[in-house]
Amino acid sequence: MDLPEEILAHIFSFLPLQDKCNAFTVCKAWSYIMTHPSSWKDTEVRCESGTSVPDRYSALLPLVRNLKLRMCLTDPANRKTALWVLRQAVARGDGCLEGLSISCVGNTPLFYAGQDLQQGIVDILTNGSSLTVLDLRGVPFTLSDSFVRSVAMLCPALHSLYINNHSLVCGVNAETLRQALKCCRSLNVLGVFQASLSQDVFKDLMLPERPALKKLELRCERSLKYTIPLCDQIWLELKQRHPRLWVELELDHTLPELHVPGVLQPSIPVRYLRLLTWTLLLDEVRIVRQSYANTLEILEVQTVPSAELNAELIALAKQCVKLQEVHCYCVVSQEVITAFITNCPNLYRYTLKTNKEPHPWTSTNLKCSCTTLQSNQINL
Repeated sequence: MDLPEEILAHIFSFLPLQDKCNAFTVCKAWSYIMTHPSSWKDTEVRCESGTSVPDRYSALLPLVRNLKLRMCLTDPANRKTALWVLRQAVARGDGCLEGLSISCVGNTPLFYAGQDLQQGIVDILTNGSSLTVLDLRGVPFTLSDSFVRSVAMLCPALHSLYINNHSLVCGVNAETLRQALKCCRSLNVLGVFQASLSQDVFKDLMLPERPALKKLELRCERSLKYTIPLCDQIWLELKQRHPRLWVELELDHTLPELHVPGVLQPSIPVRYLRLLTWTLLLDEVRIVRQSYANTLEILEVQTVPSAELNAELIALAKQCVKLQEVHCYCVVSQEVITAFITNCPNLYRYTLKTNKEPHPWTSTNLKCSCTTLQSNQINL
């Protein structure tokens, strides 16, 4: 109770809505602090099991600057509540809401395509938007071309856009992405399906009037087999235009094995690599250590165990010395663990098991790197 009001308000800002409601009823002092704008700066609202937002808090929702909506899709009432919360958050229309993140939990209803949510978001943003961050990685349905185009036109201030969600297929083509880049001229953090990229998209990203591109998240899945592969030269040119760019690559299990080497071009400045293919990855691990030794900081691998894999991982540990995290979801030898600990001085977390364990596997923390944590917060 001796903490200054500003400090308590900052702490309360990280509470989800239900916990904010509970804090509101503790005492008069906390009730007063909960009306402070700083208490609502970052707010998570969970729309699950038919929960509703108390009316007395609807007037405070316009104070939210960064809104995280988490909803269960099985009940249409949850989706309506989520849209109502978003409508209240932008109701004041003075540019308060800057960040929006939407994620879904539970089983997605059969044949549900998310059209009501996509249209509802567009309708709400039509009244005016100052969003600078839009994160849709947590939605399970395919995002349509028309939705992405509408959002780009309605949110020209965006500097971070994540549409690399875990839908079965990519629904956004290269021309839509080019339109988004044209509308959002400050965009410098982009998360997309790699199938949405093209030579023309890269040329747009390299235009002299565009801001420095900081981060590119790419999800690689089955749709890539219908697109023209991106050559290494175009990646080299992009890296020269944006020397501080770093890339996160995720290779999904639906990506045909024959297309994996074409994705792992040597000039990509890969910092975070997720090989989630569940295939034999001996050649791929060899490519990684040969091409990304100077940039790779986080590696995640899902494959099958073998003596050959152990040998490749040991060789990788000796070359990729900048690794901070490594997670291999198959059994490895003790020599592999020793190699990473010995050769990677910045390593602070790993998932390397010598015996199979029940799911989920827990990681081992070696140390807490303040520099790394600060860097991750900036990137987020």
